Amino acid sequence: MNEFKKELTDNILPFWIEKMQDNEHGGFYGRIDGNEILHSKANKGAVLNTRILWTFSAAYRILKKEEYLKIAERAFHYIKDYFIDKTHGGVYWELDYWGNPVNTKKQTYAQGFSLYGFLEFYRATANPEALAMAKEFFFLLEKCFDPNLGGYLEAYTHDWQPIEDVRLSDKDANEKKTMNTHLHVLEPYTNLCRIWDDEQLKDAQRKLIHIFTDKILDSETNHLNLFFDEEWNVKSTAISYGHDIEAAWLLYEAAEVLGDKQLTDKIKTISLKIADAASEGLQTDGSMIYEKDGNHTDLERHWWVQAEAVVGYMYAYKISDNAGYKEKAEQVWAYIQQSIVDKSNGEWHWSRLADGSINTRDDKAGFWKCPYHNGRMCMEMIESFQPFY
Repeated sequence: MNEFKKELTDNILPFWIEKMQDNEHGGFYGRIDGNEILHSKANKGAVLNTRILWTFSAAYRILKKEEYLKIAERAFHYIKDYFIDKTHGGVYWELDYWGNPVNTKKQTYAQGFSLYGFLEFYRATANPEALAMAKEFFFLLEKCFDPNLGGYLEAYTHDWQPIEDVRLSDKDANEKKTMNTHLHVLEPYTNLCRIWDDEQLKDAQRKLIHIFTDKILDSETNHLNLFFDEEWNVKSTAISYGHDIEAAWLLYEAAEVLGDKQLTDKIKTISLKIADAASEGLQTDGSMIYEKDGNHTDLERHWWVQAEAVVGYMYAYKISDNAGYKEKAEQVWAYIQQSIVDKSNGEWHWSRLADGSINTRDDKAGFWKCPYHNGRMCMEMIESFQPFY
């Protein structure tokens, strides 16, 4: 466990503490590019900021270091003061470096990460305002639920009206429902179930789990479909290995927290099938590649995919006692240490390209590159898998 704690405390978290605090305009800088150049006037994204809040809150809760609490408090107050729409509720998608909203759309995905962050801040500090905000965002998310066809609709205008472009990013399909958003509503609901015994919440959690098993999971391949129209017709053919292995453990965790043995046993079987399907993306060097779509295979090794693979296979080992899963986790971790950790500048590289070179085109820190996947991997290993090492 010491190696994961060391990676977290000596490499990942110091990068964000030392390099990303915006002491002129507040909060955190929006970007450090792949060549380690700070863009101090880059826009600030909701996903980056809510993930910083989650990560440093969790780190303080587990390790009790005051410097982590200070970063968590900084993130909490910045989100509360600048990202939250005081008129219509929810968080804006994007601010300029001064803190003014520049993209006011309401992505369900971002509301989910806000809930995740507020709740973890409450778990770390017992701050009653954070709990109140977490519950507020739960009820807000439930208004995004499709009462007729089930599932959470992808995005809205600033005042919660239908919006034409619902995409999280340019690479995504413009569809009303996605696996990715449902996964990142599931994880904060799991966390909320830990501290709030509420029947509406538990009902929502059960519905979400069944959406994954009945709508999102391809029962023939055990991969997750990625994009759907409003009526749950599949609108994509790509396989995302990282999302498969991430969902494998998040689904099991979601069922386990409900305390329903029958449901947990059912999800255990499904979770292991998803983990096995994700293994198609494992390579001989220990890494997991990004995705496959038809005859095209994307061989890039993304940082977040490797992090989720370690946790996903450790969960598979924990619930199956099959040592082969632990071996997979150890091989991915070895690859991370050798090829993804940036030993010169701190944090992790975005990815290695197919030819093995470091990807400097994508950010070192930014709209999507946050301390959440790799930080959470380290904390999961510290918290959940101490007996296995």
